Amino acid sequence: MSKFGDLIDVDVPVLFDFFSEQDDSSATMHEVLSDVASALGNKAKVIKIDVNKNKDLSQALRIKSLPTLIIYKFGDMKWRQSGESDATTIISLLEEYM
Repeated sequence: MSKFGDLIDVDVPVLFDFFSEQDDSSATMHEVLSDVASALGNKAKVIKIDVNKNKDLSQALRIKSLPTLIIYKFGDMKWRQSGESDATTIISLLEEYM
């Protein structure tokens, strides 16, 4: 998990999308998060984490439902939500932490 620590301890907001390829809601969020990443460029990071390939991290963060979105900045969790969301809402949330 030290790699995860390196990912979250940065001065821009980092949005993590915990997903599974088998989850329909997660698939819907792929396009939304692509739009978010394009809109914000280098002002924020969007990182997708497959829960099936990262079971230890998913368990440590108590990921129970998919998709789960989490925003970190300077190593601190700032926001967390399970379920789908739209690009405008996510962009507004990330802008709060820029």
